[in-house]
This record gives sequence, structure tokens and C-alpha cells, in this order.
Amino acid sequence: MNFLELFKKPNLIAAHRGDRARKAENTLGALVSSVGRCDFAEIDVQLTKDLVPVIIHDDKVGKTSNISKIKAFEDRAPWRVADLTLQELEQLDFGSWFDGHYAPLLTLEKALTFTKEAQLFLNIEIKDSSRVFADEVVVEKIITLIQRTQTEDLVLLSSFYHSYLPLCKRYAPTIPTAALQAHRHPKDLIPYLQSLQADAYHPEEKITTRGIVTRLRDAGFFVNVYTVNDPARQQELFSWGVNGVFTDSLRK
Repeated sequence: MNFLELFKKPNLIAAHRGDRARKAENTLGALVSSVGRCDFAEIDVQLTKDLVPVIIHDDKVGKTSNISKIKAFEDRAPWRVADLTLQELEQLDFGSWFDGHYAPLLTLEKALTFTKEAQLFLNIEIKDSSRVFADEVVVEKIITLIQRTQTEDLVLLSSFYHSYLPLCKRYAPTIPTAALQAHRHPKDLIPYLQSLQADAYHPEEKITTRGIVTRLRDAGFFVNVYTVNDPARQQELFSWGVNGVFTDSLRK
């Protein structure tokens, strides 16, 4: 089964940044804990200063690591991922802020290796690094790792920065892509998504309506909505034809 075949199943549950209710978000522990509790997991990827794809949501690591407590980094604030090398990031603890337990940096390569071992479907959100790195560099680094680990069938690539999506198709035509969207829908939504060669649309919950879902599904797009923690709301969205929902609250 590949990711597009997965979308043929109804009522899909996606683990938002892994099982972040039980483990520190975007860590290997969060991915491990999500297995058996979701249909696919979602993680965030961006590049280090030395162009290594790593799994971190914010563009700075002060909130999700212990970097502010390490003397060697005290003059490096605001501690942007793009200003730190892989070796520097590997010195940090990405778990104690959550539950007091140490968690090392998760690289995309390690995440993909686990995904292959566990046969876990993975939505990789490419964070917008367009102000720091060329679009082609970002996409090429990520696609290269996916191809090297032979995980093309297990991944879907998404981004709020939609310029990445056609590039993903250029480098890897068989990997599905999704446009993330907040606040308001793009003008002429269906033609717009077609111009991006996107397979799916991932709207924010508060801008999702039955009419939008119907139009998208009728046009052949898959629809996955974020972030929906209320089970009743999840069921309502599924009744509209939504394929999946991203949630912070997974099955026990």
C-alpha cells in the first residue's frame, strides 16, 4: 500500500507532530508511541546551517530544547535552526522540557529509517525556509533522503509555502503532495491546487466547510483537516467527506 491508497480508507487519524500528548513533539519517542494509535503521523522538517534535514517545528529551538541553559550557546540567541550545525543541535536535549526525560535531536534520516521499519505512513511538513535557503536546495535535500531510504510509498510532503510543492513533483513525481492553508482559502481554489500539482489540501479546521470539502472531493483532491481534538467535531468532518484529521489526542 502507498499513501494514496491509504486515503481510500475512511476516517483517518493523523498524529500531529507524533504522539505529542505522551512524548515530546517531533522526537523519535513521539513517533514510536504513535504506532498503533494512528493511521499516519505528521512531523516538521527544516535544514540546519550545514544543510541537514532535521525534525523541529519552530524556526528557533529555545522553546523545545535546553539550549538556553548551555553556556556555550548563551551568545547565540535567538538560536535559529538555520544558524546551528547538526553537530551543535545534537548537543541539545529536546525532551526534558516536556516530561523531564532526555530526548535527542531527530533527523529526517532517522525518522525515515524508523518509518520503514515500522511501516508507518508519514506526512512530512516542509517548513518555510525560503528566506534562508534556495527552494531547490531545501526540496532536493529532503527528496534525496526519501529516495535513499526507499520510503517513497510511505510519505506525503506538505507545506504552507506552496512553491515547494511543484518542485517536489519535479524531483519525485510519484510522491503525493498537499497544500497546507490557514486563515482563508486561496482564490479559485481548485484551479490553484491543480496548478501546484497537489494531491491533497490540508486546511485549518476553522476555515473548513461542508461546501469546500464537497468541491474538493468532487475535483479529486484528498482533504485532511488540522488540528481537531474534539471527537464529535472529527465525526462531523468525516460525515462531510473529509479523509483525515490531524489531532494531538490519539487512541489509548
